Parts: sequence; structure tokens; C-alpha cells
Amino acid sequence: MTATAAMREPLVRGAGLATSVGALIALGWLFVHQPASLAQLTGGVAASVGAYQINQADFDQGREFFRQDEFEEARAAFQRADPATRHALTQFYIAYSYYRQGWGRVYSDDTLFGEGLAAVNRAIALAPGGSLRVDDPSLDMHTADELKAELQQGLRRDASDFNPLRVLRKRR
Repeated sequence: MTATAAMREPLVRGAGLATSVGALIALGWLFVHQPASLAQLTGGVAASVGAYQINQADFDQGREFFRQDEFEEARAAFQRADPATRHALTQFYIAYSYYRQGWGRVYSDDTLFGEGLAAVNRAIALAPGGSLRVDDPSLDMHTADELKAELQQGLRRDASDFNPLRVLRKRR
């Protein structure tokens, strides 16, 4: 064995070890975050290093649709703005759009409320410290906690569901 071959062996072993550790870290991250699409994968990696940005034009368009009570169009725009589902404010508006579309005077749509609850939980998980406040004067609920409570109340079944005065309640 020559001197260069003897020096190269530890270098190759070290590179192999570094590659294995890097792959193990990447697999662990994938296991924890379980991205469902390539956009979620790249967005999650970008968010991990602080480089994730939403598409502001699509977000603004989504808010316009939201204000006009066009909730399916709003969600489509919000999902284009945040394809990796890594932006707390966008997820809050998605949850709120499910709430507004699913709300009814007599009953609430459980499917839409369930989707809204999942979205508000994502927003809370993404928010710094788990607390999200939205200062939008066109909204009646300004925190993710308020929205979550409303969605949970809409999914709950109890005696108050049979109260005839329920038809007088106001959508928030």
C-alpha cells in the first residue's frame, strides 16, 4: 500500500460517514414532516433555513375573493400562494374560508368545518409561539384560537343545537 492510498482511505471513510449522517438527517426530517407533494418538500426545506416566501399576488387575490364571499376561489388562490402550507397567515385565511362557507343558521357543514379545523391547527402550529393574531378589520375573529373554538363548537353536537333561537345567531 502506498502512502497516498493510506491517506486516501480515512478521507473516503469520513466522506462516507458524512454522507450517511446527512442522509439519515434528511430521512428523519421527511418522517417528521411527511410532505405530500414536491412543493411541500421544497417549501419545508426552504422554511427550515428561513428562505420560504409566499406568492404575495396570489395571497392578495385570495383575500379579495374572501371579502367577496367567493370562498372556493379564495382557497384556490391561497393554496397557489402557499403551496407548501408553511405560512401561518395564509392557513388562517384558508380555515376562515371553510368556516364562512360551512356556516349555516340551522346547521353547519361538518366536512367544511373539519377541513377548517385542520387548517387552523396548521396555522397555530406554524405561528411563532403557537399564537396567531390577524389585524384585519373585515374579520370578526382576530385570533386563531377564536376561530378554532368556533369550528369546534360547530362540530359539537349537544342540546343547544335544538334551540330555535339559534337561527338568530350571526356569522362571525
